[in-house]
Amino acid sequence: MLNLERLRTLDALARHGSVSGAAEGLHITTSAVSQQMSKLEREIGQQLLAKNGRGVRLTDAGRLLAEHAARILSQVELAQSDLEAQRGQVVGELRLAAFPTAMRGLFPEALATLRTDHPALRVRSRELEPESGVNAVLRGDADLAVVLDWYNKPLPMPQGLAKASILDDPVEIAMAEDHPLADRDEIDLEDFADDEWVAWREGEFCHEWLLFTLRAKGIEPRIAHRAEEHHTQLALVAAGLGVCVAPRLGRDPMPRGVRAVPLRHRVHRYVYAVWRADADRRPSIRAAVEALRTAASTID
Repeated sequence: MLNLERLRTLDALARHGSVSGAAEGLHITTSAVSQQMSKLEREIGQQLLAKNGRGVRLTDAGRLLAEHAARILSQVELAQSDLEAQRGQVVGELRLAAFPTAMRGLFPEALATLRTDHPALRVRSRELEPESGVNAVLRGDADLAVVLDWYNKPLPMPQGLAKASILDDPVEIAMAEDHPLADRDEIDLEDFADDEWVAWREGEFCHEWLLFTLRAKGIEPRIAHRAEEHHTQLALVAAGLGVCVAPRLGRDPMPRGVRAVPLRHRVHRYVYAVWRADADRRPSIRAAVEALRTAASTID
């Protein structure tokens, strides 16, 4: 009989493309991955891995079994989901992930609500950028992730995921209160063609959105400072070191000496939760979405 954990290891190898990637995704050592694969090969009597330079690749038999493994693991997840739904109780463990401002702006209230309303549910959470959150759900490292789309740049969404809207997050531009545009009621992005920007780390989804949006308006952005957390960005803005994008979520309290001005053409981030479609009936998923929406409803 095929061992479920060894099939899970094979599935991780197929998805990550390397022993080290599979080990990281499964939170085990590379030697443990190799041992599991060796045992699986002995069980089925066929070679599943072949050397490929300094790494490995799946053989034809390995690819065939990996396709079956993905379906088997999906069915196991679906069975667990159906059993939870049939029992109708919000119990067990729920692993959540969120991008930094959602972690700060939504999770404290949402997780407190889950603890009060569902004391038998064990919640674990961690901070992940949107793309990493989606990948964590796909790998099975997280049960639900809070991610975002920009109004003009959606986050790539693989098949096999379900989603639910949490809130639309309006975006303004933050500047020092002595900035020439700080007394305006509305501004355009083009007004900041000559300003230096405080932005996110290079390569992050929000950073790529800023470059994409400014360049679409004929502006080559001058990125002077990079920081992952919005409050760090706002502190740099307060010191007169540039301007930054200031979404409403997770922004308050605004530092002294900073003013956020709305854009004339409204800009929003669409914040939503994603989870594996085969876990769709889990009561704990539904409870988490409800708690997140309740927390979002209190944001001004």
